[in-house]
This record gives sequence, structure tokens and C-alpha cells, in this order.
Amino acid sequence: MAAPHSPIGARRRLGAELRRLRNKVGLTLDDVAEKMTCSTSKISRLETGKGIPKIPDVNELIRIYGVASETERDMLLRLVRDGREHGWWESLTEGVTPERFMMDAPGRYASLENDATAVSAFDLTVVHGLLQTERYMRLVINTVFSHQTEEAIEQLVQIRMKRQEALFRDDPKPLQFTSVMDEAVLSRPIGGADVMGEQLERILELSERPNISIRVLPFGAGFLRAHAGHFVLLGIPADLGNDVVYIEGHSGEAFLDSRDDVKLYREVFADALNRTRSGAESQEVVRSYLTAVRNNPPDHAT
Repeated sequence: MAAPHSPIGARRRLGAELRRLRNKVGLTLDDVAEKMTCSTSKISRLETGKGIPKIPDVNELIRIYGVASETERDMLLRLVRDGREHGWWESLTEGVTPERFMMDAPGRYASLENDATAVSAFDLTVVHGLLQTERYMRLVINTVFSHQTEEAIEQLVQIRMKRQEALFRDDPKPLQFTSVMDEAVLSRPIGGADVMGEQLERILELSERPNISIRVLPFGAGFLRAHAGHFVLLGIPADLGNDVVYIEGHSGEAFLDSRDDVKLYREVFADALNRTRSGAESQEVVRSYLTAVRNNPPDHAT
């Protein structure tokens, strides 16, 4: 299956091209804003892919930057059109207010993950969304989003199920996913024995795929920098922008894309990964929890 189209990816690539063209002619953001008779923030948002591009604006920038090549001009305008389309997730996020912990910021996060070629995640509370079974994810989403309507809950479930398709696509290559999973995730009962057993079996099944690496961080590793909170590293193709760090919290989410921030979180992730069990050993740890669930079902569940 092919990867769904991402308008935000097109916006980020357009922004990178516009920034390159501006730097090529030696203009600052303020210079361009003055020539465009608009705010500097408008030009900045276009260059960072956060603004929805308009053909008249980009045509004017093409004129200011002296773009003579028809091929380059057509490419820029095609990115404008692509950047104005709707992503697959947009119809599923209507009416959903993802202000709470662990809910993946459905719109923006889904679009970035859609464009990513690699995702690395550190999870210390629940199994990562890309690895969850439907029953497990429904319990998690219902618990965290208890204030949402049944319709909104269903939308969030469908978004997460759709995101998982990236692990199995063939054009482009399947998403490379590395999960560092704190052992606490495996020991925390969510649902009854059937739900938890099914989830542990799913982890073992996915760990056999060549594009998926699941590593367990044992309790014996102690307290690490990574334990400050769940985070995800998204590897974005160079033509779509910088890599991104996604951080969740009770008050909202944050997207960090500065080189220093990404470098810091890569170091934190590498430190945690170096302290995990090997792939085969991690599978054995998961199997031990699966055996325990089957023999001694949880007394209580989320």
C-alpha cells in the first residue's frame, strides 16, 4: 500500500524552497515582508510550513526572488496546490480536542509521522500507539479522553488504526520503527487477561518484522534521563524539512525541530537504547509477562 498524501509535507518542502531562494538573493525576512507589504511572521510561517500557502503570495515571492526557470516555478506552484489539500486524518479529527496527555496531537502529529521515514519512541506508561491492539487502545483512549463523546473516541481510534498502516506499506518503504519500552509498560495491567495477553502477543508478532525493533528497558537499568517523559523522534526526509521531536504533557504537546533540541533527544534516546535488553532478550521478557498474564490474570484493570 502507498503512503497517504500529506499536505503538511508539501508545505514544509515549499517553505524550505522559499527559504533557499530568499537566502540566495540575500534578503532578510523583514526585507521580504516590506516588499510584500505584509507581516514578517507571515513570511516566517510560510518558510516553516506552518502557514497555508496561497498562489498569489507565492507568485509574488517568485517575482521578488527572480525565479526565471519555468520548471522551478511550476514545482513551487505544485507544492502550493499540494499544500492546500486535506490530509487523510482531517476528516477524522473534526470535533476532537486533543488537549490531554498521550493522544498524539492527531492533526499535526499524524501528518509528520505520515512524512517520516523513521520513528524512534521512548514509552514509559503504555504501549506505543503504533503497536497497540484495537481493544488495548480503546481502553487507553477511553480512560484519557473520558470527557470526549463516543463519536470523538471512535475518531481517535480510527486515526491510530490508520497510522499503523505505515508499518506495512510497500510504496514507499515501510516506516522504520524503534520502540524503547520501559518494563513498567509490560507490568501495568490494562484490561483483563484477554486484552493484555492479546497485546503482548501483538508485540511479539511485530517484533519479528525487519522494519520494527522493540527493546525492553529493564527495571534494573535504574532511573535515566529518558524517564523525564515520553517522547518521539521523527526522521523527516531532507526535502520536507528538519527532523522533529514530539513531547506530550498534561497541558498539551510540543514539537521541537531545532538542531540542538533534536541532537539532545537523540543522545537521550541512544543512552536509553544502550541500556535495553537485546532484541532476542526483549522478546523473552515479553514472553515472561505473557506467561504471567495467562497463569495469573490481573486483579484489576484500566
